[in-house]
Amino acid sequence: MTDQTPPGDIDPESGCRLPLPRREALDPETAEIFDQLASGSARSLVGLTGPGGIRLNSPQVAVYSQPLNRYLRFETGFAGSVRELAILVVARAQDCQFEWVQHEGAALTEGLSAQTIDVVRHRRPVEGLDDTEAAVINLGREIFEDKRVGAETFARALAVFGKRDLVDLISLMGLYAATAALLTAVDMQLRPGQEPLLPIE
Repeated sequence: MTDQTPPGDIDPESGCRLPLPRREALDPETAEIFDQLASGSARSLVGLTGPGGIRLNSPQVAVYSQPLNRYLRFETGFAGSVRELAILVVARAQDCQFEWVQHEGAALTEGLSAQTIDVVRHRRPVEGLDDTEAAVINLGREIFEDKRVGAETFARALAVFGKRDLVDLISLMGLYAATAALLTAVDMQLRPGQEPLLPIE
């Protein structure tokens, strides 16, 4: 088991560098988001101790991000395995341990194979994966690691997803890249009892 003693600037309640906002200090609209996160009705994997709770420190960010997050995660029509694969590709590219750990279990639950997860975790070639998985992985790697998407990679992704779904997929990845940035900046710690699953040098 790894040493899970948090750094000295970590708030023990929030698990990051920012304290959880107090519900009584929030306006009614943001307090409703607080309640959804606290009760588990927000469809968040981690509730208040994660990106949702962090965003409450900027109430307008919390309010405006809710509908986009809901659409991109649950209303695009993507299979759950595709959604979670896209998120894992971003978490790997950003070396975001917290994001990876929360979503690896979700990916397995949604039917993504351990083999495919390991291709992403260890940055292995995509040979042997189906066209959809290969398209997601190659596209995400080129966006976030190469900082340039080649014409062939884009054409393959477009052929697999079509225009609307491809824009939705890229937007989903962008949303989770922004989440990874937030989690990294506030040094979000793993939840008690969680072990790191992403090899980071």
